[in-house]
Amino acid sequence: MRLATALILLLFSAAASAAPRPIPVLEAADAAAAAADYQRYCALCHGADREGHANDHAPSLRSQSLMQTGFPWLIREAIAYGRPGTPMGGYLDEIGGPMSLEEISRLMLWLREQAGSPERLRLGAEAVSGDVAAGAVVYADNCASCHGANGEGGTGTALANPAMLATTPDPFLRYAIEHGRDGTPMLGFAGRLSATQMDDVTAFLRSRATSRPDAPAPVQPPSLAEAVINPQGDAPAFEFMNGHYIAAADLDRLLREKRRMVLLDTRVPSMWQIGHIEGAVPLPYYTDDAALLAALPRDGTWIVTYCECPRAAADSVNRFLREQGFANTAVLWEGIGGWVALGYPTVTGRVEGRDSE
Repeated sequence: MRLATALILLLFSAAASAAPRPIPVLEAADAAAAAADYQRYCALCHGADREGHANDHAPSLRSQSLMQTGFPWLIREAIAYGRPGTPMGGYLDEIGGPMSLEEISRLMLWLREQAGSPERLRLGAEAVSGDVAAGAVVYADNCASCHGANGEGGTGTALANPAMLATTPDPFLRYAIEHGRDGTPMLGFAGRLSATQMDDVTAFLRSRATSRPDAPAPVQPPSLAEAVINPQGDAPAFEFMNGHYIAAADLDRLLREKRRMVLLDTRVPSMWQIGHIEGAVPLPYYTDDAALLAALPRDGTWIVTYCECPRAAADSVNRFLREQGFANTAVLWEGIGGWVALGYPTVTGRVEGRDSE
């Protein structure tokens, strides 16, 4: 049976009340391919050995309890569709990512095997009843220092992320609160909080959820051959800081002045679909084929990269460009998250305003 077929049957059995199907075991070639995919797509943020927090507070993926309670649905959802509102983009090709469902399934199995292939815990999906107001107090006293005062994340996961909450059942949250996540800094609160308090925190987190937004239909992004913005404009005169970094205010000013440049969005392309700086073209951080750069101008046109880390992915692409002989490169210091927070505009799923003259 092909891996994809086996995983589809597994996913359906996980969602149904039927007896669970055996979890497929990866053959050596599939395991090697999944390991390579992990290094290509995941290691930049989650760490080369799944330790987490390499960039952008991405969580550890070593935890057995995560694989026990999140496999297969929640792990697959996070990889395939990402976490809107965070730097974690969706990797499924159907929404503009680089991976097929079979490749994502293979990676999901590999992560479970790397965590020791723990047996699944079927926690169910029943709602947890609790006092939301009381839970807010317990959260502030016990959780905010790692997960952020408003659940925005910090050294811990962003627990108020609507996309995460929209696909995460209450028992999954409740289990993590009580038992923690081995292999991570998240310790269980059993013995420190009462069962009622843990129910209250779960109810508080659930109160932050909204319905999952419909994903925009992906469009074909422009190619690198179309990357030059304002080709007839003058070259930008950047005000550099810390070497090759530029500030959002500086980039915004030069874009409004219609200066000639290339703007590269180095995130997974599904994030470009959701929102990007006007004129940007995707060149994801995992690009390692120098031949793809042949379409970029080599006439000294400035190339600016950005990401949401706020700089890790953009720095990676910047180094790759420099290694390939592109001397005039810069990185947006604040990243697109800072760009948005400072009030600068973005567009979705298409490129507006590219001067083709």
